[in-house]
Amino acid sequence: MQTVTEIQALRAAVRGWKAGGQTVGLVPTMGNLHEGHYALLRLARERCDRVVASVFVNPTQFGPDEDFERYPRTLASDQAGLADHGCDLLFTPGVDLMYPYGPAQTVRVQVPQLTRVLEGAHRPGHFDGVATVVCKLLNLVQPDLAVFGQKDFQQVRVIERLVLDLGIPVRMLAAPIVREPDGLALSSRNQYLSADERRRAPGIHQTLLWMRDAMEAGGTPASVERSARKRLKGMGFQPDYAVVRRSADLSVPERGEREGLVALVAARLGDTRLIDNLQLD
Repeated sequence: MQTVTEIQALRAAVRGWKAGGQTVGLVPTMGNLHEGHYALLRLARERCDRVVASVFVNPTQFGPDEDFERYPRTLASDQAGLADHGCDLLFTPGVDLMYPYGPAQTVRVQVPQLTRVLEGAHRPGHFDGVATVVCKLLNLVQPDLAVFGQKDFQQVRVIERLVLDLGIPVRMLAAPIVREPDGLALSSRNQYLSADERRRAPGIHQTLLWMRDAMEAGGTPASVERSARKRLKGMGFQPDYAVVRRSADLSVPERGEREGLVALVAARLGDTRLIDNLQLD
């Protein structure tokens, strides 16, 4: 596996592959890789001749009181893991390369509507940072396929809208959530949890399963959401939201609507904020 830090080397490698008629997949990450990331890599590997992964902890998607400084950076182990899972090239740019005029002065990409609710409401500016860095990476790599994990369900919808609206010639693939045996969705932030918090953390997934069952039993979105928040609080979580939304655009479903829905939860457990979701049909 080749590791590059400069745009010229990245583009030279991709240009050479494409000149030989090979297809290229991209797996963008912030590093501290786990089995969830490697599942994305395997999907790209199955569908493309070559796979590029990026590791970049993007400062513009972190708020002022969030965990940018302590976000785990484990490049050496990430390199080893990517090499073991069939990655052809690792792109590890620095902040100066991605933001030559500085993060505060960068050109920003904004996706309306989808970014104003849920994560966007609780993390103002987060999706501007996500959309901007993804747009940059897609432009730099120019892949045929880009793979993202569905644990960040709203992020996937934002990027799909970005790609469609800007006419970016890339195929999007949303990969299923990878979970621990007890149901906890894999996340780099899980390592922040204490032993007791880790024991309680699967309560988010249990709540999502309960929300699915309650909707199937005829519950209304509003009543299911109220009960879900109460359940989470009873387990020691501080929920930001526990909602049922249309999966296509995250809008509020009509009473009696049952198809094309997703349940989404974001909640704090101690100092750690966890998110998860479950499609209901």
